[in-house]
Amino acid sequence: MPSCDPGPGPACLPTKTFRSYLPRCHRTYSCVHCRAHLAKHDELISKSFQGSHGRAYLFNSVVNVGCGPAEQRLLLTGLHSVADIFCESCKTTLGWKYEQAFETSQKYKEGKYIIEMSHMVKDNGWD
Repeated sequence: MPSCDPGPGPACLPTKTFRSYLPRCHRTYSCVHCRAHLAKHDELISKSFQGSHGRAYLFNSVVNVGCGPAEQRLLLTGLHSVADIFCESCKTTLGWKYEQAFETSQKYKEGKYIIEMSHMVKDNGWD
C-alpha cells in the first residue's frame, strides 16, 4: 500500500500509479476515463476498424490492459476467437484481443488489439 503524508487535509488518498508509463517523448493513447497509458502511436496498425460501439484502432501491442477469457464471435470479417480487454486501472472494457482468426486472410490480426476510439485520448506531442 502506498504511503502518503496526511498533511492538514481530512483524508489521505494514495497517488494513482499504473503498471507501465510510456516515455514522454512518444505520442501515446491513454484511457479517456482514468488517463492510464494504453499504447504508443508507433504501435498503431490501422484506424479502419469497427468496434462494438463505433470506430476503433488496431494496435500491435498495448500496456496497462487486462484480458478476459477468449470466446468465438462472428465479426464483420468472419469468425474469430477474441478476448475482451479492459483498463487495468479503472476496469473499463476497451475492446478486444484477437486470439485466433479462422480465415486465412484474417490471420494478420492474431495477437493484435482493438481499442474503441470512445475509450482513448491522445497524449504527448500531438500539437
